[in-house]
Amino acid sequence: MSDADAIDLAANRRDVIKAAAAAVGAGVGLMGLGASPALAQDGQQTLGGQPPRGAKASIKSFDYQIKYQRAFEAVLWGIPAAAIYSFRRAAFSDLGLKDNDIIAYSATATPKLEAITANSTTPYITAFSDLRKGPVVLELPVAGDDGSVYGQVVDAWQLTIADVGPSGLDQGKGGKLLFTPPGYQGAVPEGYIHVASPSIRIALAFRSVPAPGKSVADAYAYAKKLRMYPLSEAGNPPQQRFVDPINDRYPTLPFFDERFFEDLHAIVSTEPVNPQDKVMMGMLASLGIEQGKPFAPDATAKRAMKQAAIDVWFYLQQWFDNFPKDRLYWPDRHFASLLMTDTNKSFTFVYPDRIDLIDRAAEYFWCTYMPKVLSDTPATQYMMAMADKNGKLLKAGKLYKIDVPADMPVKQFWALTVYDRATMSFIYSETNRTTLSSYDLGKMKKNADGGVTIYVGPKAPAGLEANWIPTAGKRPLPAMRFYGPTEAMNNKTFKLPDFELVN
Repeated sequence: MSDADAIDLAANRRDVIKAAAAAVGAGVGLMGLGASPALAQDGQQTLGGQPPRGAKASIKSFDYQIKYQRAFEAVLWGIPAAAIYSFRRAAFSDLGLKDNDIIAYSATATPKLEAITANSTTPYITAFSDLRKGPVVLELPVAGDDGSVYGQVVDAWQLTIADVGPSGLDQGKGGKLLFTPPGYQGAVPEGYIHVASPSIRIALAFRSVPAPGKSVADAYAYAKKLRMYPLSEAGNPPQQRFVDPINDRYPTLPFFDERFFEDLHAIVSTEPVNPQDKVMMGMLASLGIEQGKPFAPDATAKRAMKQAAIDVWFYLQQWFDNFPKDRLYWPDRHFASLLMTDTNKSFTFVYPDRIDLIDRAAEYFWCTYMPKVLSDTPATQYMMAMADKNGKLLKAGKLYKIDVPADMPVKQFWALTVYDRATMSFIYSETNRTTLSSYDLGKMKKNADGGVTIYVGPKAPAGLEANWIPTAGKRPLPAMRFYGPTEAMNNKTFKLPDFELVN
């Protein structure tokens, strides 16, 4: 370096030091020269690169804040997967289930099935499998005079990979579904309906529907015709193990505290990562959730995760309290369909340019096991009462009524079930009655026009106990199910009366 160059370098250094000192004197924070106004020799400043003069951070602990923000978004993102994993976790830990065992309810569900918006008019069938052990066979019986099953097999993200029953892959003809793991390159033997699973773990939930003139006991016997076993044992299938939890508590509801993230770790540790989820996987790493590593959150992450899961629950509760009016099924009523699809009438909420995490979280917050696509003529319609006749939210401790017309638009039957608004699950009560349906009309007091008035609240009106569904002090979420809805229901020419406040 020449003497002249050395002199110029020293002068430049003096200018930089003077600029830094001026910035400090002006009260501008100095975190390297890049954080303070960059002064050119003519005194000009850069147009960006830092907050406005005088700005201060609103965050006391950036470590907590970033972990809280990432945890909050992770709960919204993970609700579909966590909700279905909760079924598996509880089945294995509380009921002693193993992969390929089948839960078959011998009767309709009671509040001991702690599940999101379950039905209590037809008995349930549930099973789980882990495809790391190889392809799995599910044998379906033929639908007919003995009964039929309706339902879905879903992947780890609760997306339907197989509808079953008369409108499903087997078209009610029965058969053998073969589920293969991601990347499977093996042969698919003849005689199987191949279903390539995008995930390692799969789960199913079916309803065993009694044939005309048959009973719930017949539906249970029909359910026990199902078989599930590894393809490697197809030559000599093992004896099928069935579990009947009708008298057991089956707590499938997701946790909204730090345990949510234990479940999330169990999911992401097992499943392949979808390309669209890589950014979230990076966020989860800062919470101690990484593939191939044990769940090891630090104290700050634990505190942030617990509060974030709690806050998401409150957030989604207020989301439903402010339900979008343009999504009501009838503009002049206060009912919404349980099946809130994306704009493609599916339940992925994945678009070419984005994933709608909030709408997806809201749907999976109050519903599980959705079909692949919602038809314009669905086999079942579910109308959820979002408010009373006057648009007021339904409250705990109040008595409400609904006038059910004699000519309900159904080919099969209708059923009114009342859930706890806080959990979206059945309400425990002295009677444990959760539902009244058209099957109960013979026991209920009818109106002069042949319809019935059903009461929902903490106590039944005198003499109308048969027309009453108890709420036991819980805030109610009534759901009217239409099984086999007619054209009048699907084209909305029929309108269900709103709930009315009695007292």
